[in-house]
Amino acid sequence: MALLSEDDIERIARKRAGAKLGWYVHATIFVVVNLGMFAFAYFGFARRPWSMAPVLGWGAGLVLHGISVFILANGTPLRARLLQRERERLQRLQREQQDSASGR
Repeated sequence: MALLSEDDIERIARKRAGAKLGWYVHATIFVVVNLGMFAFAYFGFARRPWSMAPVLGWGAGLVLHGISVFILANGTPLRARLLQRERERLQRLQREQQDSASGR
């Protein structure tokens, strides 16, 4: 793996911190909304039975979001290969644009 410049390190750190913060916000909203739904169902005027379907569905999404942020984003081999391919593609496009601008 090539050494990263200070700018690259800063960019990657900001991106990862943003992704983690996004998950924490997602988890907080999940808890608040589902507590509100439970309270409304239990203490509301209609006193309708509590349904676990929203909690299970949204909880599955929260788990998948967490896996993508905390497990997959930390540099799995698949992610590294995809990142390298994308980097090479962008470099190739940049070279082609430079060549066409210079008249080659």
